[in-house]
Amino acid sequence: MNRNEQLIMNALDQPDFIRLDLREEADSTNRIAKQMGQDGAPEGYLVIADRQTAGRGRLGRSFSSPKGTGLYMSLLLRPDMPASEAVRITAAAAVAAAEAVNALSGADAGVKWVNDLYLNGRKICGILTESVLGSNGDKPEYAVLGIGINLTEPEGGFDASIADKAGAIWKRGEMPDGFRERLAAEIVNRFLPYYRNLFGAELLKRYRELSVLPGKEVLVYRTFAEKEEGKPAKVLGIEEDFGLLVRFEDGTEEVLSTGEVSLKWKQ
Repeated sequence: MNRNEQLIMNALDQPDFIRLDLREEADSTNRIAKQMGQDGAPEGYLVIADRQTAGRGRLGRSFSSPKGTGLYMSLLLRPDMPASEAVRITAAAAVAAAEAVNALSGADAGVKWVNDLYLNGRKICGILTESVLGSNGDKPEYAVLGIGINLTEPEGGFDASIADKAGAIWKRGEMPDGFRERLAAEIVNRFLPYYRNLFGAELLKRYRELSVLPGKEVLVYRTFAEKEEGKPAKVLGIEEDFGLLVRFEDGTEEVLSTGEVSLKWKQ
């Protein structure tokens, strides 16, 4: 076991639950964890890469994963719950990641519905939960929770396609030694209690407390078509099923369970 593996395992509250696979490079940590799930591995398999060559986000988008600047991790899970409730895994991960980032760095990161973390108006983290249905079609045979966090800005800055919205926890050269490993462990430490009580009141309470959207003006996107114009709305709150309650300009209200919103940070 090398030093980085020891740092992670020593910082875990439940090291016996985790089977750690630490890699310098991976095409996609989610793909690797999904393969392990297909091969019958028990939940708790955790793959972490220093770089991804084909990192993915929601809707098939690419996720920039340059070497040495981020934490890219995927955790194999075997949840006993309806597949329709998979959003709760994403919500638990968002809360756990925000809590871990803030506890270890002193930052004030918040959750942007449903799967991003924002810090100082910029996205620092994306979360992707992928479920594979079992033979009955109602419950996942397994799920893979992928988390990508920008720890520092890449040398030369972020790619032009994301430079206007991407951020990082630390300025270049300021990240403490071992932070990446301690953050990975702390996310797992905070995630597991929520994961084991996904329908409990505490998860929803913390999600609401950490949400950056209530009271904000947003643009709502439904189809993700290239030329789709966002529909202006105001966010009223987070519902019990983690839907986003919005009020459109004509006064109608709706709970969004799918789709995407973008913030008007200039407010």
